[in-house]
Amino acid sequence: RVTIAGENRPLPDPFLVIATQNPIEQEGTYPLPEAQLDRFMFSLDLGYPTRDDEIEIVRRTTIGASATIGTVVSREDILAVQQLVRAMPVSAHVLAYAVDVTAATRPAAAGGGTAANYIEWGAGPRSSQYLILGAKAFAIMDGRATPEAADVRRVAPQVLTHRIVPNYRATGEGLKARDIVEALLKEVPEPNY
Repeated sequence: RVTIAGENRPLPDPFLVIATQNPIEQEGTYPLPEAQLDRFMFSLDLGYPTRDDEIEIVRRTTIGASATIGTVVSREDILAVQQLVRAMPVSAHVLAYAVDVTAATRPAAAGGGTAANYIEWGAGPRSSQYLILGAKAFAIMDGRATPEAADVRRVAPQVLTHRIVPNYRATGEGLKARDIVEALLKEVPEPNY
């Protein structure tokens, strides 16, 4: 639900929030606090399109009539896939790996290495949950019955980059959160059980 002017309004299920952020044109907008960023499952850095993609974007948006957009999936289908993702089993070692990756972002718990050197504040338990949910979604899209640790690594940059706060040393060395996450993924071993 959302509250507007003191009035609670229910939202339909499923409900999805997509937010955009342009790092250059921020006049009149403010970065979200870490606690609010943590509510977003993924953070995607799209960058600029390729030359050919940009040509296609310009062509589609400046020539002829606007395209008609139609429904491609029903509400019921989305809810069914969400239920399928939640019901998918996950092995103990993949669960442990997701928790270990999240814990590796916490400077005090990491016992040295990348987190101690480059992270001011690490990711919370919601990160582990989203690592598993994202890994399950990739497994389903790939036609597999259960996710693997590789799926956790695949979603980790999108799940973790907006949940860690690089420290002064990282900033001074020109490291971005994504660079730090990639380094952490190389340090965290996959459990052997």
